[in-house]
Amino acid sequence: MKYALSHLTHQVVLQGLATLVARGCRHTAALIAYIGEVDARKLFLPAGYPSMFSYCVNVLHFSEQAAYKRICVARMARRFPAIYDALTEGRVHLSGLFLLKAFMTRRNVDEILAAVTHKSCREIEKLLAERYPKADVATKVRALPGARVVAAAPAASPDHDQLSVRTVASSVRRTEEQVSPETGASAVGESFGGLGPITAKVPSVLRTEERKPAKVAPLGLKRYALQLTMSQEMHDKLRHAQALLSHVISSGDVPSVLERALDELIEKLEKAKFAATEKPRATKTHTSANPRNVPAHVRRAVRERDGFQCTFVSEDGRRCPETHFLEFDHIDPVSRGGKATTGRMRLRCWAHNQYEAERLFGVPFMQRKLHEAMETRAAERPAG
Repeated sequence: MKYALSHLTHQVVLQGLATLVARGCRHTAALIAYIGEVDARKLFLPAGYPSMFSYCVNVLHFSEQAAYKRICVARMARRFPAIYDALTEGRVHLSGLFLLKAFMTRRNVDEILAAVTHKSCREIEKLLAERYPKADVATKVRALPGARVVAAAPAASPDHDQLSVRTVASSVRRTEEQVSPETGASAVGESFGGLGPITAKVPSVLRTEERKPAKVAPLGLKRYALQLTMSQEMHDKLRHAQALLSHVISSGDVPSVLERALDELIEKLEKAKFAATEKPRATKTHTSANPRNVPAHVRRAVRERDGFQCTFVSEDGRRCPETHFLEFDHIDPVSRGGKATTGRMRLRCWAHNQYEAERLFGVPFMQRKLHEAMETRAAERPAG
């Protein structure tokens, strides 16, 4: 067998392992360099992917965590090239560099890389805590849980559904928690490309819903578990919805109530964005003074035709899978007389919409337009 090593001596095994580790370090540095270059050139866009993260997961088959970590480190390395040498020589690992993303600047990059040389993640975390101390955690006083609930409450009562024990306990904890006064926030570090500002912030108030984000996990075929922590306001809204639907959903079943609410929300949002309706009005003959306005009947037709998905197709025939941040795109630019007709409109994700504009008008022009739009929004924003 290729990987059977039992016939090798101890010394040969150790030497072989050391050689492979050194080779792996060099390969890791090269991999990070290539990821950074593909990211900087946005080569994922013509390949039919809306982001570097999507490209790494779907083409390079990285796990979500591995993709995010490598992209972060690749963007850091492009700003601080000394990282390539540290990786090649095995002085620091990817997980360690990922921990440094909020603290590394042009002034301290050499000092920090020297300080974390050959250190484990725990050692790096300790070093960062010593150099960049955070505020003390808030003092909390909370009620201890009483007797364990082993039997589910009757489903017939809306006040005793499967969420009530957890929700009430969460509300009690929030009511009895005593948090420290607001201490403000400080930030160090710089922005790394499309990830936006990566900062180390000192939390002013510790919120339960920030510490425990909602999770959706598959349980089986077409079945998922949803776990979340709700505020008192959301809890009250849920109870009110259960009461209003009591003549339809007498048990107050939470999944049924949430599904009903999502149906209503989706209908409202699709009506606002795509003019979706079961009884469309007759097409109006007059046109809007705004050349960028997309008539309702065009929005409906484009949505149905494009299937609520970005229509960009790569040279090898792969269609972009993105369904988030969709925009109506004029095939013929408005500045060149393009009209908002069904045949000359399409759905594009924001990334591919920008990519097409950069191909038509050039990157410098689009960057200038983006900068002007940001300045306009900042000027229109109310003071304070």
